[in-house]
Amino acid sequence: QVQLVESGGGLVQAGGSLRLSCAASGRTFSINVMGWFRQVPGKEREFVAAIRWSVGSTLYADSVKGRFTVSRDNANNTVTLRMNTLKPEDTAVYYCAAASQIYSREAYYDGRRYDYWGQGTQVTVSS
Repeated sequence: QVQLVESGGGLVQAGGSLRLSCAASGRTFSINVMGWFRQVPGKEREFVAAIRWSVGSTLYADSVKGRFTVSRDNANNTVTLRMNTLKPEDTAVYYCAAASQIYSREAYYDGRRYDYWGQGTQVTVSS
């Protein structure tokens, strides 16, 4: 089992920045991809970004590319999502997720391929 705990959400004005962190514990050696998803009530969960744990390669949704940066700290089993130039449409609950069997580009985007999820943290961007 892997446990994930997010932190860092909050309220920010449009154009501002926030940093989300996700701390992983337990069988972290089984993780090969860490991802961030977000969800607005009434809408489907949306892929935001992901990072391959071993080599640090990253992937972003088009909607956040150039504004968000995902990084990892292997020593501390932590992944961070740095969000800049935030927009009201970025408002959502953000979830950290971990996968042990993702090997294709398409799988990164599919929440069903992730095995473990955090509890979520609210990000609200005011206009």
